[in-house]
Amino acid sequence: MEIVHVYTKKRNEFGRQCNFSDRPAELHVDILPDPSLASNFIERDPCDIPIQCTQEMSEHEVNTERFESDTRGINHVEGGWPKDVNPQEMEQTIRFRKKVEKDEHYFSTIMQLGSNMEHCIKQNNAINIYQEYFEEEEVVEESEEQPSAKTINVFRDPNEIKRTATCLSWHPDGSCKLAVAYSSLGFQNISPDMSYDSYIWDIESPNKPEMTLKPVSLLVCLEYNPKDSHILVGGSYNGQIAYWDTRKGSQPVEMSTIEHSHRDPVYKVIWLQSKTGTDTFSASTDGQVLWWDIRKMSEPTERLVLDPNKKGNLDNALGAISLEFETTMPTKFMVGTEQGLVVSCNRKAKTPAEKIVCTYSGHHGPIYALQRNPFFPKNFLTVADWTARIWSEDIKESSIMWTKYHMAYLSDGCWSPVRPSVFFTVKMDGTLDVWDFLFKQNDPTLSLKVCDEALYSLRVQDNGRFLACGSQLGTATLLEISPGLCTLQRNEKALATAMFERETKREKILEARHREMRLKERSRSEQSKDEDTKEGDGEESVEELATRTEAEFYEIVEAELKKRAKEQEKKDPVFQR
Repeated sequence: MEIVHVYTKKRNEFGRQCNFSDRPAELHVDILPDPSLASNFIERDPCDIPIQCTQEMSEHEVNTERFESDTRGINHVEGGWPKDVNPQEMEQTIRFRKKVEKDEHYFSTIMQLGSNMEHCIKQNNAINIYQEYFEEEEVVEESEEQPSAKTINVFRDPNEIKRTATCLSWHPDGSCKLAVAYSSLGFQNISPDMSYDSYIWDIESPNKPEMTLKPVSLLVCLEYNPKDSHILVGGSYNGQIAYWDTRKGSQPVEMSTIEHSHRDPVYKVIWLQSKTGTDTFSASTDGQVLWWDIRKMSEPTERLVLDPNKKGNLDNALGAISLEFETTMPTKFMVGTEQGLVVSCNRKAKTPAEKIVCTYSGHHGPIYALQRNPFFPKNFLTVADWTARIWSEDIKESSIMWTKYHMAYLSDGCWSPVRPSVFFTVKMDGTLDVWDFLFKQNDPTLSLKVCDEALYSLRVQDNGRFLACGSQLGTATLLEISPGLCTLQRNEKALATAMFERETKREKILEARHREMRLKERSRSEQSKDEDTKEGDGEESVEELATRTEAEFYEIVEAELKKRAKEQEKKDPVFQR
């Protein structure tokens, strides 16, 4: 509920009303010329007279009527579904359709609408409303455009002791706000005077944050709820999970208890697709993935230990750095670990051992970014050490595409939400790289020096036009990229599909070849062992074996006798053999 202040005043306290009107000029005073004043005239030579070429105009002021505007948000959802049916859940929609099709009035309604639909179809056949008249001109404009990016705003940490902008999250409605989590990731590098606050910024007001979030520990990650834009969930440096409601102030509404939380910093938290919109899950370097319901934060609803041996041993668990969850695959999720492995998991498996499906290995260091392609969910991007790699779910031994090894360490990356062939990476030298593998594979399409310090985080707006980069000193830079990098090109989906399929096929052929070579090597080694242990078939081979053994025995004996004779000669020179 909003509090409104209304100020009232009586009409007689305003004073007399002023009435204004337009009227022509009136003559009030007419001064006649006086010849006697000419004696007072002083002649100037030379005389500078400025002359204006345009007519001199007098200045007038007019009070115009004030127009007040108010910004309001509207949530657009898919219509035609009952409130208890979530249109994004395929099982619910299929069940509802079957229920409607069994209704008695369904067929009669369809028959009545058939005539109107037929009329519209005939209209569409008569006129092609989707015809493009200027295709050639558009192609010329797109080809001439050079990839570029420009800085729009810079949001700096307002505290004296600067902290790293570890996570960024765009407001889901309109993307006019940016939530930034600030933390210090250095081991035992937290000063007693360091502020724990994180902020929500209005992208039009970089001087002062719109709202302050006050956690009990430094926030490492922060995410807006896609269903309710007033709610945010954050993971803390001490392992706790907390959520905020911006309508209720800066303090967290509820937090997880210490004994049931993570033991290490929470590096990633993601909202799940559910009816209530209150489910989320988190990952930490303590080797655990925990599921939460923010309505009851006393303990997690589910727990998974990332033990590659599938025994649930926390001592052998892999530390989780990044998470990936695709709403179109509600049962699957992926975890990027400190050891350079990507763990593919199935949440709906019956036993904890079956929840870990497989692993992908290809990096030398922690995987800081892990994301599926929005257009091709079977292909996902990983960013770690000095390179970024694109994987296919079907190939587990190697990635299908990868960038060159850079001189600077890569710290974050993500796909473009509007173009399937474009992804972004940030590096420790303060550089932002934009990659378009349909245009160029060996080098980035655009490389931009954003700041002098290291970049740690990156997030792209849903429209693909704006992106934000977080730096080591707490500076969040808002960038606008050129239209060519955020506009879907002609045949881009087909070309990207062809490239992914080609590279996947190539890796499958190499994988099959390596498997065949390993089998041949194994069979060759087994065959050699069999030949060594195999006894001879005929009497002649046995005799040869005995002769060779006897010769080797006498050679050893003779060598030993010679050795002893030499030793004896050294001791007694008179001794003769």
